[in-house]
Amino acid sequence: MHPIDWMIVALYFVLSFGIAAYYSKRAGKDIHEFFLSGRNLPWWLAGTSMVATTFAADTPLAVTELVARNGIAGNWLWWNFLFGSMFTVFFFARLWRRAGVLTDVEFIELRYSGKPASLLRGFRALYLGLFINTVIMGWVNVAMASILIGMFDVSQEQVRYYVFGAMLFVAIYSALSGLWGVAVTDLIQFVIAMTGTLILAIVVINLPQVGGVTGLKNQLPDWVFRFTPEVGSGVQGVAYGGVLALSVSAFVAYIFIQWWAAWYPGAEPGGGGFVAQRMMSAKDEKHSLLATLWFTIAHYCLRPWPWILVGLASLVLYPDLGPADKKLGYIYAMRDFLPVGLKGLLVAAFFAAYMSTIATQLNWGTSYLINDFYKRFIKTGASQKHYVFASRVATLIVMIASILVTLVIQTISGAWQFMIESGAGLGLVLILRFYWWRINAWSEMTAMVAPFFVYTYIKVYTTITFPESLFYIVGVATAVWVLVTFLTRPVEEGHLIQFYRRVHPGGIGWQKVANEVADVRGDSGFGWLFIDWVCGVLLVYMFLFGVGKVIFGEFLVGFALLVLGLIGGGVIYWDLSRRGWEEVAQ
Repeated sequence: MHPIDWMIVALYFVLSFGIAAYYSKRAGKDIHEFFLSGRNLPWWLAGTSMVATTFAADTPLAVTELVARNGIAGNWLWWNFLFGSMFTVFFFARLWRRAGVLTDVEFIELRYSGKPASLLRGFRALYLGLFINTVIMGWVNVAMASILIGMFDVSQEQVRYYVFGAMLFVAIYSALSGLWGVAVTDLIQFVIAMTGTLILAIVVINLPQVGGVTGLKNQLPDWVFRFTPEVGSGVQGVAYGGVLALSVSAFVAYIFIQWWAAWYPGAEPGGGGFVAQRMMSAKDEKHSLLATLWFTIAHYCLRPWPWILVGLASLVLYPDLGPADKKLGYIYAMRDFLPVGLKGLLVAAFFAAYMSTIATQLNWGTSYLINDFYKRFIKTGASQKHYVFASRVATLIVMIASILVTLVIQTISGAWQFMIESGAGLGLVLILRFYWWRINAWSEMTAMVAPFFVYTYIKVYTTITFPESLFYIVGVATAVWVLVTFLTRPVEEGHLIQFYRRVHPGGIGWQKVANEVADVRGDSGFGWLFIDWVCGVLLVYMFLFGVGKVIFGEFLVGFALLVLGLIGGGVIYWDLSRRGWEEVAQ
């Protein structure tokens, strides 16, 4: 790093703080401004903020490791979430905006009634706002530390001060600016991060040692460049030496079960967490739908290829890296081959990726602690200024808690697997609570708890592994929560009618309530929404694979896939234009 590199990094921090200072007064009006930007975000800003949040500092490293282990096909471990994300676009985005709640945890008492609803809301506020939130931030902190160690060769003790200093900076600007400042900063951070990673990919691929795409293909085995997993081998994965190999049952679990059955932060079935927060902060239902659509396209089509290309090049540049260090090939490529100026831009890009994730986690997690616990159970009826002040203090408290978690985390590789398995079965309840009146708070509580018991039994007493374990966890958990649903009292009729008047979800699952509310028209056109969902999945996968084929010189196949993607997008545009937003999103 030369002085000009450090100057670029410093300018990035100054810009970020300037944005926070600009929006600090607006964020101080009330907690709806602080946590939801006054429900006035345009779709492009809300959607970009979502995708910037998922662009964490560790993401390029994780993709590099996946590519090193199983080639391009290894990315199916997260590409399969597209089905659920696109489902959220067409079936849930408008409903979240229509609900008018401040958080998805507040939705619990809008949908359910009585003490069970209050208990569930309080528990989820603390569970998500403190436990899950701090673990996620702790993992991101550990990833950022490994980046700085690889880049600057600093000690483990020294790097903590750099990471915690960056986190303190993020906490201060998040506490000052609220969601408006976070969202605008996310936009800047996403542009910087994407620009930096794209430049790195171009520089690294064109190194003499790599020899461009042609040289890359000549130096690496063919299995590395396969886009789809090998199905039917009976092996879940081939470690560092073969295409991602899946048994038929594992493939079915990934493609047909995981996306709707399992709860996972940032990919909740039906939307949730910071994704729901951005949908609820959009200007209206149309902007909510478009924001989620743009997020899904950018998340799966725009971001991956620069990372994948650097990951492939790192196999050529650093062939002697051990299995545990394969992911560091990305950092070493930055350190060893970027010229002066560009190196500073890439360091700023990684700070941008890191800070966009931490800023959202702080704002989102604090919204649960203040709106769904403190304001709901501790200090009711206080002024808006008091709650904004409490939100700013809570932001700093959550930051401190995440630092403490970071200090004890060594590695949580496999944590994503644990979260998916321990949350398998909950996803269907999160979907059906919008579309079936009979779901109650006990249904959701049971669906949260039951998977833990099944997961524990499988790990202790069987040899079943992930993802085949999903069949058993989802099956048992679903049977248990369905039984509990019918053994417990339904939500009070008056509460259901109130919910239906506010959200009017429509569908056969609400027919019983709709018969009591003749003056409210429920949503319709679900057949076309299903077609839009299929076309959305086609759009994203065809563009994802089409761009990849073009990059690797298979132009005929690549352009054919892009045309198919355009057809899928054209059907969506035609349908939404034909029916008009009055029918689709109101």
